[in-house]
Amino acid sequence: MIIENEFNEYVREAFSAAGDIVIKSMMGGFLVYLNDKLIGDICDNELFLKRTPTSDRLLADSELRYPYEGSKTLMHVFDRFEDTELVLELLDGMYAELPAPKKKKK
Repeated sequence: MIIENEFNEYVREAFSAAGDIVIKSMMGGFLVYLNDKLIGDICDNELFLKRTPTSDRLLADSELRYPYEGSKTLMHVFDRFEDTELVLELLDGMYAELPAPKKKKK
């Protein structure tokens, strides 16, 4: 079994060709950011990606699940890390479709 830090590093490495990947601990799981935009969650060593038109199209055959109990967001379970072409097309499309991060108040 892969421990969380190893899995998180695996995700970071697999997605890093698309941009700056940051993984932050949050309430028992982890949030995954691409160039400061939230793209998904890691829970129990599984990656869940937000639903966008691009992810719905490219991951139409993926399982849709809630990342954690009580979650209100149905997300794609992603497991095709070795498909670099898919990863780049997916993340580029998702990044363009997701809203810009909110400005933090000072």
